[in-house]
Amino acid sequence: MSAPWPMVKLGEVLRYRKEFSKIDDLKTYRRPRVQLHAQGIVQRDDVPGALIKTKQQQVCRTGELLVAEIDAKVGGYGVVPPALDGAIVSSHYFLYAVCDEILDRRFLDWFVHTPAFHDQVQAQGSTNYAAIRPADVLDYSIPLPPLAEQRRIVARIETLAAKVAEARGLRQEAVEKAEAMFEQARVNVFSQENGIATVPLQEVATLERGRFLHRPRNEPRFFGGTHPWIQIGEIERSQKYIRQWSTTLNDDGLAISKKFRKGTILVSIAATIGAVGILDFDCCVPDSIVGIIPSAQTDSEFLFHFLGYIREHLEVIAPQSAQKNINLQILARMRVPRLPLVTQRRIVTYLDGVQAKVDALKALQAETAAELAALLPAILDRAFKGEL
Repeated sequence: MSAPWPMVKLGEVLRYRKEFSKIDDLKTYRRPRVQLHAQGIVQRDDVPGALIKTKQQQVCRTGELLVAEIDAKVGGYGVVPPALDGAIVSSHYFLYAVCDEILDRRFLDWFVHTPAFHDQVQAQGSTNYAAIRPADVLDYSIPLPPLAEQRRIVARIETLAAKVAEARGLRQEAVEKAEAMFEQARVNVFSQENGIATVPLQEVATLERGRFLHRPRNEPRFFGGTHPWIQIGEIERSQKYIRQWSTTLNDDGLAISKKFRKGTILVSIAATIGAVGILDFDCCVPDSIVGIIPSAQTDSEFLFHFLGYIREHLEVIAPQSAQKNINLQILARMRVPRLPLVTQRRIVTYLDGVQAKVDALKALQAETAAELAALLPAILDRAFKGEL
């Protein structure tokens, strides 16, 4: 770091404070969570003193540097926020009071978010033991401009950080609006107010439930063969066509499961309700999934879009139990639009076009998100080099 200011040891501007207080069983205490990767300190929980086994705990004060003994090397540190003044931590955390007459607490708070600080944490201490010691922290260095300059830099950082946060908010808003646009397109097509005739799903498709007879499902002796086997997570991640699997069944597993052919629509009916995708390969599935095989006059992608449209409704009507689920009969009776095949395919083309536009916008926003993620570190780097 080539800052134009002197580099000083933290031991010159911080004071290690090791002070314990006795826990009162009749009181309730706040406990902080030091988030990794220098993501700050938040409240973990409120806990009655009677449930705290170790009766000697340290008390945090606003503006102190709090460092986790074990997790420091993965960014387990931060400055205590005002909301956690008086919170308690165990002896596995180190607390350092700031010498306010020479170091602004906010200046320190921003500095501990920089790679320059994190690199020092990783470099010092034992190489074969993850934990650090209190003296290690006091040996780290920080650039130390005059107090007035520290405050100017902090004000500048906070102004720019606010603009970055605003840009992130606008980006997220754009993504949410894009997703809402696609959902509205489905509403425009499938709304019953359009006067389209409907029939039960079982009249335009064959429905069969998946199968996996053994419990628990993760019994190793059924896995590791040549038959792809998926669960609900793969459906959720598929967008439309299910093209990937991470698990296979052997012949014994196949004997207790159900294999569906490529082109089958899969819908989840337990726990996660209504996840839908179209198989792009022959695949086995458990009984938490239903396979839907469209008739010759029903387009599979048309049904895919319709089932996506009614997903929220399926979640609402799912019986409330220990685990939400719908049965095959409920799904079979769901009414679907009865339209000529050519009209179904025209609707698919329209909805796919809207989805493509939404995906393009989300991809652009993802690029913007990456740029924004790099912007604040760049600001901090310049700030502590005296270039801001």
